Amino acid sequence: MKRWIAILAVIAIAAVLPLLLSPTGYWIRVLTFTLLFAAMAQVWNIIGGLANQTSLGHAAFFGIGAYTSTILVLKFGISPWIGMFAGGFLGGVAALIIAVPTMRLQGHYFALATLAFGEVMRVIANVWTSLTGGPVGLSVPFVPPSIAAYSFKQLLPHAYIALIALIIVTFIFEAIRRSAMGYRLRAIKENPAAAEVIGIDTTKVKLQTAVISGVLMAMLGTLYAQVAVFFDPDTVFSAASISIRVALIAILGGVGTAIGPILGALFIIPVEELMNDLFSSGAAGLSQLIFGVILIAVILWRPRGFITVFDSLMARFSKKARS
Repeated sequence: MKRWIAILAVIAIAAVLPLLLSPTGYWIRVLTFTLLFAAMAQVWNIIGGLANQTSLGHAAFFGIGAYTSTILVLKFGISPWIGMFAGGFLGGVAALIIAVPTMRLQGHYFALATLAFGEVMRVIANVWTSLTGGPVGLSVPFVPPSIAAYSFKQLLPHAYIALIALIIVTFIFEAIRRSAMGYRLRAIKENPAAAEVIGIDTTKVKLQTAVISGVLMAMLGTLYAQVAVFFDPDTVFSAASISIRVALIAILGGVGTAIGPILGALFIIPVEELMNDLFSSGAAGLSQLIFGVILIAVILWRPRGFITVFDSLMARFSKKARS
C-alpha cells in the first residue's frame, strides 16, 4: 500500500510538471523521454524482474515497433495508433521466435542469445534499404496536427501520452505479479527445478511472459518514433541505448518492483541529460565518463537499487507517525 501511494504521488507530480515547463523547451523533452524510458524499463521488468531472465535484446522489439508504425504511415497513410498495434503484434511474434529456442538457457547464456538477436535485427534494418531506408533511417512525415493522426505541434501531448503508457504498463506489471502467473514466475525464479517438480510448466510460463514483454516494448517503440520524428537502425536497435539502458534503469531502481523502474528512470535520464548539457562542450567523452562514475558510485551505495532508499524513508515516516 505504501508503495502504491508513492507511485500515485509520482504520477500526480508527473501529471502537473509538464504544465510548468515550456511546451517547446528542452526539459519537457527530457521529461517525455524519462516517462517513456520508465515505461520501457517496466516492460523489461516483466521478464527481467518476474521471470528472472536478463534480456539484452529488447531493442529488437522496440525497433520493430518504431519501424512498423512509421513504414505503415509512409507507404499506406495508416495512422500510428493502428500501426502501434500492428507493431505490437509483430513484436510479440518476434519475441516468440527468439523465446522458443532460448527459454531453457540461464544467466549469461540467455543474455548473450538475446543480445545477438537484437544485433541481427540491427544488421537486417541496415541492409534492407528498400523497406527501412538503411543507415539513412526514416523520418515520420509531417501531417496536420490531430489526435487521430498522432501529430502535435508541441511536446506537451507526447508527455501525457508517455505518462498514460507508463501507468498502463505499471498496472499490467502489477496485475501479472499478483496473478497466478506471478506466483509461478516467483517459484521459477527461486528454484526452476523445484517449480517443475510441483507441476509448473516453466517453459510455457516464460514464453507467455516473453510475448507480453515483446508486445508492449514494440508498442512503446511507436511512441518513441512519434516523439523523435527521425530514427535509424543504430538508434532503435542499439544494445547500449535501448536494451542495456532499460535493464540498467530497472536494476538501479529496484528490479522486480513496480516503483523501481520509475525511480531508476527519474534518476538516470535527467542526470545523463544534465551531464551532457554541462560537460559535452569539454573534452571528448567527458560527460559519459562523469555519468559512468556517478552510476558506479550509486551502485556501490545502493546495490539493491533505489527501492531500498524508498523503503527506509517509508519506515522512518511510519515510525514518526506512530510516535
